[in-house]
Amino acid sequence: MTTTDAATPRPSPARQRLLQAATDLFYSEGIHSVGVDRIIDTAGVTRATMYKQFQGKEGLVLAYLQGEDEGLRSLFAQAAQSSDDPDVLLDLVVQGIAQDIRDRHTRGCPFINAAAEYPDQGPVRELIAEHREWFRGTLEQLATAAGLRDANEVAAALVLLRDAALVGGYLDGQARVAPAFARTAREVIASHQE
Repeated sequence: MTTTDAATPRPSPARQRLLQAATDLFYSEGIHSVGVDRIIDTAGVTRATMYKQFQGKEGLVLAYLQGEDEGLRSLFAQAAQSSDDPDVLLDLVVQGIAQDIRDRHTRGCPFINAAAEYPDQGPVRELIAEHREWFRGTLEQLATAAGLRDANEVAAALVLLRDAALVGGYLDGQARVAPAFARTAREVIASHQE
């Protein structure tokens, strides 16, 4: 065990159950339509435990979105473990996003969904903005490393394609949308190669 491991406490089982219940319910039914009591019942914990762990529903919403952010960051980290070739990394990211559209995020983008429920500035919108800036910036870095022209335009197009594919996958079916996303993303990348 490293010093960092010893200094980082493991989340309690109750915290993990609360976060899993909130993640499942918020994503499938919407944040505002799911009450705290339902999350507590689903997680099998007390109200006091929920408030001790998250200080309220907004804290739970923020933890849910942080988990979604970490999930996308891990997709990039897994791609980076597979190859250090920027062209390969871009393709692995496209594949990972297409797989995510098919297998995991079948009810749209959790960040777009949350933004629709939190239209005003505040901690939730700040977290969403930070996530999107990281995502766009990371794609731009990959496009730059791959030697693509107008890397910022490539990144903007890929973000837009992912947004559209997550929403379209929910409305039109993942089997139709995920391959279309991958094909179109690869066309954008190819059109910017030197």
